[in-house]
Amino acid sequence: MDLSIIIPVYNEADNIPLLYDKISTEMSLAGFSYEIIFINDGSTDNSESILSNLSLANNRVKVISFVRNFGQTAAMMAGFDSAIGEIIISMDADLQNNPADIPELVAEINKGYDVCSGWRKNRQDSAFWRVFPSRVANWLISFISGVRLHDYGCTLKAYRRHIIKGVRLYGEMHRFIPIYAQWEGARISEIPVSHAPRIHGKSKYGIERTFKVILDLLVLMFFVVIFNKPIYIFGGFGITNMFMSFATFFVMVYYKFWGGKSFIETPLPLLVVLFFLMGFISILMGFIAEILMRTYYESQNKSVYLIKKTWNI
Repeated sequence: MDLSIIIPVYNEADNIPLLYDKISTEMSLAGFSYEIIFINDGSTDNSESILSNLSLANNRVKVISFVRNFGQTAAMMAGFDSAIGEIIISMDADLQNNPADIPELVAEINKGYDVCSGWRKNRQDSAFWRVFPSRVANWLISFISGVRLHDYGCTLKAYRRHIIKGVRLYGEMHRFIPIYAQWEGARISEIPVSHAPRIHGKSKYGIERTFKVILDLLVLMFFVVIFNKPIYIFGGFGITNMFMSFATFFVMVYYKFWGGKSFIETPLPLLVVLFFLMGFISILMGFIAEILMRTYYESQNKSVYLIKKTWNI
């Protein structure tokens, strides 16, 4: 199968039939073999009933219905786990993403890229409440991660199947898949896509989401960059404190013999002991974390690498 189209749904009953018709039309024109996987994320309207009827009428339509609302990231993870297409497309159910852009995303993937991200260059949302916070968040994410994209929040993206199948997502981390993929060696592309104003329903996200996204990015960086070698962060912090301890000790000695200050007249002796203990404990914690990591990998037979292809193995 060429494409798996993943669509999280939360109270989008008015949009689902129109979206399904648009996708069907565009896929027929493009000639792709495809499946559409709708994930009903605990909708409280009649979205589940509409999706059920669509799946009965067309076996290309697959539906996963959650027992309650788990969030967009969990919904996309469920879709990725069930997808069988060689290229996986994610998009929103609110009709703001245009299915006509899917062939362009696929064309980028066929050029040799592993991930193609949509860029809502002319975004049709509130400038103050949605566009400005999004631009700030995108700049911060690019600055922290080193991965340069204009629009991390655009759900319309295309992934090679082998890239997405190894990703485990939590919180609001679905937007960080391009970062995770590039850190794992994937080639990333970004193209402008159309963006329509919302006609039915209302947005599920507010300005507070920006802060959650930044916190999730820090968590992602910890797990991807530091998780496999915790001694680097604990040991680095420990060595820094040990250095501060020795530096403070020499300053203390200087004041004692040349500065006219006894040990009890300054807080320097306490700082020497404090820095030394913090450094020593941090290095020990790094050793313990290393032991835990080895136990984690070896007890569960987990691999520390992912293979893209093999020849004659």
